This record gives sequence, C-alpha cells and structure tokens, in this order.
Amino acid sequence: MSLRQILIALGDPLVEVEVAPDGLEGEISDVVVLEPDDTPELRPGDLALVIGARGRAAVPLIRAAGRRGAAAVAVKVEADSALPLLRNAATDAGVALLAVAADVRWEQLAALVRGVLETARGAADEDAGETLGDLFSLAQTIAALTGGIVSIEDTASRVLAYSRSDDEVDELRRLSILGRQGPAPYLKMLHEWGVYQRLRATEEVVRIEERPDLGIRTRLAIGVHAGARPLGTIWVQEGAAPLAARAEQAMVGAARVAALHLVQRRSAAGTRFRENLLAGMLEGRSDPVSVARQIGADPAKPAAVVAFAPREAEPVDRTELELRRSALAAVISVHAAAYRRSALVTQLGDRTYAFLPDLPPGVEGVLLDLTREMAAGAQTPVRAAVGRVVSTVDEVGVSRQEADRVLDAMSRGLDLEVATLADVRSQVLVSETLAVLAEQPRLRDPRLSALRAEHGELATSLLAYLDAFGDVRSAAAKLHIHPNTVRYRVRRAAEVAGLDLADPLVRLFASLQLRLP
Repeated sequence: MSLRQILIALGDPLVEVEVAPDGLEGEISDVVVLEPDDTPELRPGDLALVIGARGRAAVPLIRAAGRRGAAAVAVKVEADSALPLLRNAATDAGVALLAVAADVRWEQLAALVRGVLETARGAADEDAGETLGDLFSLAQTIAALTGGIVSIEDTASRVLAYSRSDDEVDELRRLSILGRQGPAPYLKMLHEWGVYQRLRATEEVVRIEERPDLGIRTRLAIGVHAGARPLGTIWVQEGAAPLAARAEQAMVGAARVAALHLVQRRSAAGTRFRENLLAGMLEGRSDPVSVARQIGADPAKPAAVVAFAPREAEPVDRTELELRRSALAAVISVHAAAYRRSALVTQLGDRTYAFLPDLPPGVEGVLLDLTREMAAGAQTPVRAAVGRVVSTVDEVGVSRQEADRVLDAMSRGLDLEVATLADVRSQVLVSETLAVLAEQPRLRDPRLSALRAEHGELATSLLAYLDAFGDVRSAAAKLHIHPNTVRYRVRRAAEVAGLDLADPLVRLFASLQLRLP
C-alpha cells in the first residue's frame, strides 16, 4: 500500500508530511517502533515510528532509518525551530518525514496504520466478489449516506477508522481520533443514560443530543454485533448541516457490513467468503440452497436479484475504475444489509449484483423503491434492474437473467435509471429482437439496408409514418415537417426500396429493421 494511500486513510489531525524526497507513491509494508537506544532493525518499505526522541534528538534515528531503506519516519516535533534540521536529515537520508501531532498516542497511530495495512493485504489477492474496501472506505460511505462525520470503534472505544471531513469536528471526536478519552462529565452521562448498554445489547440507533457547554454536537450511534457478541460501535457526528433524513436506516445497514469487516479481519481466508458465495451462485458454480443455508437465509422463501451497471463509459485508468466499483459496491452493501441481514453483494464484470433473500409476499414495489435509493446513493450515474421475485432461492438464476435482460436493453438505448421487466417488457423484447438482427445480417432485408444507407431522410420519415400507424399528421408533427412532405417521402421510400406498404408483414419488418442503430 502506498504512503499516499495510508496518509489519505489517516487524514488530519494525526500526521503531516514535512518532506518526501522520493514522493508519496513508495510502498509501505510494515510499521516498526524505534527508540533512542535501539539498534534499528529496518527493512525497505518500513514506516518507522520514532518514540522517545523528539526534535533534534530524532536526527540520528532518521539517518539510520534512511541507511536501512525505510520508506518513511514519523516523529514528534517539540518546536518549529527543529523542523529545518529534521527536514534536512530526512532529505539527505532519502526518507519521507512525517510530523505527528503532540497529543497523539503512539500505540494508537501504530494500530491504525497496521489496521489499514492488514485490510489491504486481505484484499490484495482477490479477483472476484464484492469489493467493499477497508473500514476507512466504509466510514467514508457512511458519511456520504448520513451527511455526518463518522468514527468506527472497537469494544474498547479505540478508533479503528473514521471518515475524512472538511467540516468542523467537536471535541469528543477530536480526542477519540487522537486516542484519548472524551470529556469525563459527558462520558459519565452516557453511562448514566444507558447509552453503552443499549449499544452493546441491541441494533437500535441511539440519538445523543448536543451539549454546547461541553463542546459536543448531536450524534447518532449504533452497536456492531456478530450474533449476540458486540464487536464495536459506529458514531456519526452532526456537522454544520443536519443529518440526512434516512441516516438511521443507513446506519443499520452499515453496522451489519461493519460486522462482516470486523469478523473477517480475524481470518484472512474468510475475507471474501460471502461475496464469493454469491458470485458462485450467480454463475451456476454453487448450489443456491446450500448458499442460502450458509448465510442463514431460508431457501424456501422468495428472493430476488438486483443488478447495477454504470451509465457512463468506464474510465480508462484502472485505479479510477476500481475506486468507482468499490464505492458503488459499498453503497449497495449498506442499503442491502439494512433491508435484509443475509443480503449478499458481489461484482461480476462491469456489473454489481445484490441478492435479497427472505422476501415477504407482494414486495415488488418495495424492491423498486429500495433500488432507486441505491442508485441515488451511488457516487457515479448507474442503471439498475430489478429481477423477478422468485418463489424459492433455487430459482435465483431466473431473477438474475431477467435483471441482465433489462440492463442489456438499457445499454441499447432504453433511457431509464431503474426498471423491472414488467415495466418495460415491450421495449426489452424489441431491443432483444434488434440485437439478433444486428448480429445476423442474413436476417435483414437488403432493400431496407440500402434505403437507410443511401436515403436516410426517407428512411426516418418512413419509420415515423409506420410508428404513427399511417397517420400522416402525427408523423409530421413528430418530424416537425409538413404532412405533404411526409406523404412524398413515404411514397418515394416505397418506390426506391421496392416496398409494398399495403402488405402488413412488410410494414412490420420495416418498422423493426429501420430501428437498428
């Protein structure tokens, strides 16, 4: 993972880059603690945390780190007067110099960096399934969905990840990120109000009102659980603007996604297990009933698949492409988990799929609304198709196939953002028929091909006339021309192409072939 990526994940107010002779793209592979009396045991790619030697006293360790190939050194600076000396030492040693805020706890910084590295390693070799990214990207997704400022903590109230923010953070968040406790009177009140007890015992979103006298703003909190076992807490602080109307619902889904992260972090082999289950099921490699049982869903209950694809052309840069896909999968995962605990999300090719099991009867309208929310929450424009609600999980392939058919039609000019096959059946069927004509030149009428190629204006007028069932005035209004002009062009098109427009089959096939792109 590059030094730049780690700095983005850490953000303010932990560290600042003072000098980086070789830029910020160098790979960081480990975190090593250095003390003044240590003999540095460093390797290329290490980030060295210089503990116990501030200001000028850190110069020998900076030089030693550079000699052993370390990528970066983090120090605490007692006074600005020491910075030029430290910068010169780092530049001469060819090592990046990071200045650490004075009140940051070293063990907290080390834990945060190691957490980022461990998550990156867990995802490095995976080439299938959902790309959720690390806890930091999840925190950023939650921030986007709630309109707040997010922290994810473990059960010991240690900050595991947090969102970046240009907004003003309150004292509790600042101290939490720095690894210190918040104001004692406020923490005491949280205990007295039973906030921590509720967070440990339920999935309930708890609202804590602001305390201006303590510098504390309004925030929402929810516990992260694996079954009955608490794993941590998600905190969302209100910024300058009120939290989003559906912030609490987003937090329920986010807590379930965070639970997967925290459990999977304990087992590298299981990092992508759930996502690969869905990929295997959709591709026919895994038995749907078996998959449902593994995720705790009832295989005998209705289920559906929702598919998403980008509306715009994919970016050429692979990094940008992966970032977009990761962000989309994260948003969909949060919404899907909020709706159904056992939901799965994965990516296959350029499409992202959500599997929603355990559905109640008559849920089609709800799924359409949920899909619209997911599409609206995406950071880039997407198209989405809701597959048929099938009666049992064993038929999930039918739902996926239907969602793909609708998306395929959308990509061929069906200008919709979210749809089901029932909404656009005629358009989908015509689109699929045109796809066959496009792929099979022998099925086309060469006279119509020549008319389009050599007399485009006549072909356009003929299609408008056929669409209007021979109503010249309607066709003229659509084309913004005089009715007599339509009559002339239709008559001329029939003459040029040798078409008998009195034959209904000729009219039917002409209206199809003239729609080809």
